[in-house]
Amino acid sequence: MSNQHKRIAIIGAGPGGLTLARILQQAGYSPVVYESDPYPAFREQGGTLDLDQESGQKALQMAGLLDQFHAICRFEGQALKLSNKRGNILLDAQGDLDPTEHDRPEIDRSVLRTMLLDSLQPNSIQWGYKLLKAVPLDQGKHELRFENGFTETVDLVIAADGAFSKVRPLVSDATAEYSGVSMIELNILNAAAQFPELAAFNGMGSMYALGDHKGIMAQLNGDKRIRVYLGFQVERDWLEQSNIPFENLEEAKKEILPLFEDWDEQLKSYIRCANGAITPRRIYMLPVPHQWEHKSGVTLIGDAAHLMSPFAGAGANLAMLDAAELANSIINHADLDKALQEYETKMFEYAAETATVTQSNMELFFSDNAIEALCELMNELTIQA
Repeated sequence: MSNQHKRIAIIGAGPGGLTLARILQQAGYSPVVYESDPYPAFREQGGTLDLDQESGQKALQMAGLLDQFHAICRFEGQALKLSNKRGNILLDAQGDLDPTEHDRPEIDRSVLRTMLLDSLQPNSIQWGYKLLKAVPLDQGKHELRFENGFTETVDLVIAADGAFSKVRPLVSDATAEYSGVSMIELNILNAAAQFPELAAFNGMGSMYALGDHKGIMAQLNGDKRIRVYLGFQVERDWLEQSNIPFENLEEAKKEILPLFEDWDEQLKSYIRCANGAITPRRIYMLPVPHQWEHKSGVTLIGDAAHLMSPFAGAGANLAMLDAAELANSIINHADLDKALQEYETKMFEYAAETATVTQSNMELFFSDNAIEALCELMNELTIQA
């Protein structure tokens, strides 16, 4: 009386999809993960993640990978500095090597993904399978149509395919909308060796400098780079209208620096020292809250279900928690429909709560007194902890 014989397709090999596949495999299921990337290292996976005890780490525990995570994560990466635009450090919270003292240790996205990939059974992932459409059939089944011409009929399709999910339209008319914030990502490679003064200023974790409805947000990654995000509260077309030549790093830096003209020179060093890839990004989000009426044979996890801005560090954590909750429901219910409904009811509640906090944080980051308000918020959280 289980769903082990059901054909389960997971669309997307991000943290959520891979965690879900791992947990289901541990319980004797054989889900197939379909990923549009042709191979694992096809593209950059992004920066560092802080995995929370109640979400990301909870999922890893259920996946039997928590000890492995603790062996490779960076507890010192929880260090945080907050600065105003004049370079005055208003908060300096040092990271700690003691896992009993802090509950959100860091791990690079690429390292987490490799750990999850290595935990899966051989041939669990079909690489180079870009989903074009999922077509509803009778009895909750769906036909999956891929760009390479392959088709597959499954009992359950789970969307872990991110912001612009191809599966989401099966259950929801909601689309990802521009949040009002755009970012420019910069990379400072081998930071400590090449720019020791800046590396010392940044510290072992993250540094946020906010003011004038913009921000410089930097994080030390496990590969020794400092990844920098320049955030702007701007119109949707600002990245194009700014005329910043993103194809040429040195010329782009010349255009970006005047945007922080009256900021501290040390803070502007995050721009001057950039020596890696530069990437413009618009930040998108789904409505808060985002819910849908249950439909047989299909559900969503991660950004496909509750895309939100990155201002609470919740994206990967929630995707992995979704994976754990959904897997638990599937494993413990003979009726697949009831399993999905139980998961969705629970997920709607915690995702809405987190999305509300995230939206509030985004507004705070770009408010008139952003850095003072953020310091106050961090002090309140410290007291509550």
